[in-house]
Amino acid sequence: MDVRDTGVVVREARPQEYATVGELTVEVYVGEGYIRASSPYVDELADPARRAASARILVATHADRIIGSLTLARPGSTYAETALPGELELRMLVVAKAARGLGAGTALVRTVIDSARAEGFAAVALTTMPAMVEARRIYDRLGFLPVPSRDWQTSFGDPLHVLRLSLDPDGREFADRSAAIR
Repeated sequence: MDVRDTGVVVREARPQEYATVGELTVEVYVGEGYIRASSPYVDELADPARRAASARILVATHADRIIGSLTLARPGSTYAETALPGELELRMLVVAKAARGLGAGTALVRTVIDSARAEGFAAVALTTMPAMVEARRIYDRLGFLPVPSRDWQTSFGDPLHVLRLSLDPDGREFADRSAAIR
């Protein structure tokens, strides 16, 4: 996906970029206070090479620099924590603080939605935290809805909320919601 007006390009991460993706992911999650530096989750965030063995790592670039990334997990795979059968799961969305406002987060999420639709998935699911306000705005704008019955919490007791975007086979549902929100 190419967001031409801002120069943001979304593509698969290359193995030589995994260190940069890991550093950015930890920088956002720990540096912005979403998780504690002592959390065992930091090791997972820092290791996109391990994630790439069973999930897709996407990056958003601008002027040939990585400014964002996410992990795309299939149901039943190692990195699918909340995806049910028929759902593609979006994880670890991050955008560098200095690059926010360019549309990288939206472009990454739309790429996941497009992939899910092209592959015949019924929905896209994700987990988010109350503090992730900027990401939540993207999810809300794109039509993701809360699924309170699937909410859970971290090992530290922090609340996690599951959101889901149902994909109508002909794409009508997503298009209608996007138009209504603009």
